[in-house]
Amino acid sequence: MLTRRDMLRLLGASGLALGGAGCSNAGAGGRESTPVADLYPIDGPRAIGDAMVSGSIGEASTFIWFLGGESASSAASAAISNSLLRYNDRIELEREVAESVEVTPDGETITFRMRRDVRWTDGHPCTADDVLFTYEALVDPATPTPYSGDYLLVRKAEVLDPYTFRVHYDKPFAPALESWAFCRFIPAHLLRGKDLPRDPYNRNPVGTGPYMLRRPEDWVPGQQMTLWRNPDYWEGTVWIERQVTRIIPDLNTQFLELKTGGIDAMGLTPPQFRFQTGTREFVSHFEKYRYLSSGYTFLGFNLRDPRFQDRRVRQAFAYAIDKDEIIRGVYLGYGKPLSAPTRPDHWTYNPNVRTYPYDPARALELFAEVGWKRDANGRLVKDGKPFRFEIITNQGNQQRIRTAEIIQRRLAEIGIEVSVRPIEWAAFINEFVDKGRFEALILGWNMAPDPDQFIIWHSSQTGPKQFNFVHFKNPEVDRLLEEGRSTFDREKRKAIYWRFQEVMAEEQPYVFLCVPEALFAIHKRFKGIVPAPSGVGYLSHLRWFVPPPYQKWTRTA
Repeated sequence: MLTRRDMLRLLGASGLALGGAGCSNAGAGGRESTPVADLYPIDGPRAIGDAMVSGSIGEASTFIWFLGGESASSAASAAISNSLLRYNDRIELEREVAESVEVTPDGETITFRMRRDVRWTDGHPCTADDVLFTYEALVDPATPTPYSGDYLLVRKAEVLDPYTFRVHYDKPFAPALESWAFCRFIPAHLLRGKDLPRDPYNRNPVGTGPYMLRRPEDWVPGQQMTLWRNPDYWEGTVWIERQVTRIIPDLNTQFLELKTGGIDAMGLTPPQFRFQTGTREFVSHFEKYRYLSSGYTFLGFNLRDPRFQDRRVRQAFAYAIDKDEIIRGVYLGYGKPLSAPTRPDHWTYNPNVRTYPYDPARALELFAEVGWKRDANGRLVKDGKPFRFEIITNQGNQQRIRTAEIIQRRLAEIGIEVSVRPIEWAAFINEFVDKGRFEALILGWNMAPDPDQFIIWHSSQTGPKQFNFVHFKNPEVDRLLEEGRSTFDREKRKAIYWRFQEVMAEEQPYVFLCVPEALFAIHKRFKGIVPAPSGVGYLSHLRWFVPPPYQKWTRTA
């Protein structure tokens, strides 16, 4: 599902995303298991060792988080680096490298005082200069990044002393603290003056995080990446020796690897979760988890295409698509429908927005208002031309492909011819999404806890590599997004985002399809897993371990 900084991200590249927000019938970060003989009863003693091996359908392109918009790069960067702040397991901001945070009463100045015991893996201290350098790289016009928008609002950034960093804004900026939670540092002493997109650092990084790439050959392109525990990690002992990500483009193949011991954890498809994980063998070795994910799935239109520019056409598509059928048929009921870009468990969710129940007759009425009418052969035509278009999505994600096929069938029933084309992940993002070479696409957004959606919907965010790739432009939405990020008053923000959702539900630049549940399986030899509202991954680098009797993967040079 793209990331707002790294939490609004294009999902699909990663086979395992252990975060998330919300709850499900199983409870927040709910555990699902069937009573069987416990093959892994020991919770201790803690010991360093073993490896967590997971699969990914796409490969990271960089270790510099703001140069890669896909989840694989985001996950790799998060493993090796840190930020001033982070979200905890209750989806609340807390200090990470920042030792203290001071915000002036007017909300326009923030001072971060940093820990003094954080070092890069080459031994160099991590200081406020690294934070300033990362900020300067983000706002440099020469840096190809979609994440600069929030940081361009900083009027002045300064280093007060080696461990004190201060930023000034011209006016209050509500998502400011969140933006610094997603700003993972890069080393000034290695990268200052370098061409960041082309520097060898992208494939051979130095970080401050719990894991590190020990040597370039630990990243075998197209096959796997091995990250090793940082023995000098400032926050405490990292227990799992290695994090290994194998590139396995097909989720069915990943599942076979899971069952046969080739990987230890994965995000399951709904059929896998419901029908293929109930055997005594599987339940004996794996724990299952489910919770409402932090993202949603959508059908997006290229609004530079004249056929999609009238909102009545987009509304007609919303009526012509049976969302409940998609939730039942693709997600097996593990999901909730939506009509606007906000999860139903979010504090700004507006339950009163316009909805689009399945109604093909109403869809045809709206199409007719714009001049699209059915001919003698049942085709929807205008000026003698049939309504025909292509939906693209990414290979390896069968849920998106099946969603496209259901949409294809429903639209055929009202006379619209749709073709579906899955495309390899890297090409899908780089050659089609980023360059606007599509008529319609199926993707998903993973939403940050803050309700700000400026970088997805504001009309200023339609440039190359930016996230408003459907080219949506609406003056009221622009105004609401600007107002929403300029006040800290929670009730005012709620009113602003309620109206934002109302406009988006009317405009339907996407057909907002559903919020699926996150479904995971993790091998039971891993202990210290704590289900929570954020999912199961909070502080996994410090909490998770494998007791010595169960350690499987031995250390190799």
